[in-house]
Amino acid sequence: MKSDHQLNFGAFRLDEANECLWNESKAIQLRPKVYAVLKYLVAHAGVLVTKQQLLDDVWPDTFVSDAVLKDSIRQLREALGDDAKSPQFIETAHRRGYRFIADVRRGDAAIAMGPRLPSPRSPAEPASPPANVLGRDNALSQMQHWLDQALSTKRQIVFVTGETGIGKTALVEAFLEQAAQTHDLLIARGECLEQYGAGEAYLPVLDALSRLIRQPNGDAIVEQLRRHAPTWLIQMPALSTASDREILQRQVLGATRERMLREMAETIEAITNETPLLLALEDLHWSDFSTLDLVSYLARRPNPARLMLVGTYRPVEVILSEHPLKGVKQELQLHKLCDELPLEYLTNEAVGQFLDLKFPGHKFPERLAELVHQRTEGNPLFMVNIIDYLLDEKIVVDRDGQFQMQVDLNEVELGVPENIRFLIEKHIERLTEEEQRVLEGASVVGMDCSAVAISAGLAEDVIKIEEVCDRLARRNQFLHPAYLAELPDGTITPRYRFIHALYLDVLYKRVAPTRRAQIHGRIGERGEVIYGERSIEIAAELAVHFEQARDWTRAVKYLGMAAENAARRCANHEAANHARRGLDLLQTAPDIADRRAQEETLMRLLSERA
Repeated sequence: MKSDHQLNFGAFRLDEANECLWNESKAIQLRPKVYAVLKYLVAHAGVLVTKQQLLDDVWPDTFVSDAVLKDSIRQLREALGDDAKSPQFIETAHRRGYRFIADVRRGDAAIAMGPRLPSPRSPAEPASPPANVLGRDNALSQMQHWLDQALSTKRQIVFVTGETGIGKTALVEAFLEQAAQTHDLLIARGECLEQYGAGEAYLPVLDALSRLIRQPNGDAIVEQLRRHAPTWLIQMPALSTASDREILQRQVLGATRERMLREMAETIEAITNETPLLLALEDLHWSDFSTLDLVSYLARRPNPARLMLVGTYRPVEVILSEHPLKGVKQELQLHKLCDELPLEYLTNEAVGQFLDLKFPGHKFPERLAELVHQRTEGNPLFMVNIIDYLLDEKIVVDRDGQFQMQVDLNEVELGVPENIRFLIEKHIERLTEEEQRVLEGASVVGMDCSAVAISAGLAEDVIKIEEVCDRLARRNQFLHPAYLAELPDGTITPRYRFIHALYLDVLYKRVAPTRRAQIHGRIGERGEVIYGERSIEIAAELAVHFEQARDWTRAVKYLGMAAENAARRCANHEAANHARRGLDLLQTAPDIADRRAQEETLMRLLSERA
């Protein structure tokens, strides 16, 4: 291999001929666009590269948002083991761009590359403003005030509430980004998932911990768990060796619910002694009961902690489902242990600002913003979909670099659908058949979907699936950009996330029941193969897939495992619910293998936890 085709920095080697990154003798898998970003930065080492330069070079003639570039930088930092706060390789210039700061050598000779002039972006390309945070200045200021309180060791529990599409997630994301840029702190996010029956006990908290551990200096978090929370560490077997797990098993004998809550509280307090922690838990209206117990416990702890916990939820969902979150929040409010930030719909002025940002220099009639506001009532999600509809229908067009309407406003008023689901359907119909099929498969996987799982469900080539998902994510259609994840069998796969749960719901309902069952079954079977002996780790997820596939034997088997998982976490409510669901299936479903043994196991779990 010729050395003049290799760029060396630290322990890494960029092989330009084969488009590969090496860490000494180990190849590091990078997605093509992520590799292209690294190559550009390394080629311009020591020089500030603007975001626009990277977007123009890596995504020529394609409009993508800053979020795509930001995710590529995050993946590079993970691959290089780099810390954004004290970087060795990629330095962030706030609001401007990035600089590659490591010494670079081509073969044995040091090199210094100068900057390349950016190629201008066409003025005809509309900007992509953060629509859901327009008009949220007061909300962001209030969130910052609560964070300031947390930084002074007065722990904060905050609930951000509002209905579907109102912008809860967008507000939290903007706040987290702002906090990361202005403060030295740890940020962790976990998400509750909609599941049939009981959810996975502590799922969003374990999700947040896993993400925190993947960040730079994650070993320090593992050490805190080892020291203060062995009952939690044993729930994440990938973090310890077989011999370590044997020791942990002995340490957690006789564990109780109270012990698990105390251990996590003490771990968080130990972490925040070193660095403040901002913990975001999304969609608490789907939360398991155990997570709510922990939120309440953390709020009631008298010890000082530089902790801010932000939870989002939809009030209507909580009321209609009689979810216990309502009682938890009311009790905490009664004792002044939490705050609530209810989001209102956007004003007519904010809608006008969105149009101005998305279509700079437009010649729209003034009444357009008013019409969009009237039709959407200021719901950001509905607003974005109406604007997409206007573009798709060629009602709004680009003429010589300036956006204009080519039909009368009265015609627009008659033609715009009033139902957001219909708008989403129209948007889906404009995709290619391949894109529709892949998105429908992704909707069966769930909100967080890997290319491997979609490929399994559709029985199609995983590379093709990745290409389609990447294409959609680059256009900000339905999916957020991917991040790489390593599965237990060593497979590296990109994981995507639906931009909104409503998109997933509309797509899922488009899939015919028989086909949907087949996809669920294939996903479950592939999950069994990938996880092997560790299938118990995703037992609740596998139970859902096999139940929807009408594979009753496997569904009951994994419901039993899910109940045992919950029991080990001292999550009695979830354990009992999984056991009851398994017993219900045993009563109604024919031909379940090992019926008597399954029934005895589930009855035992139910009697112990009910």
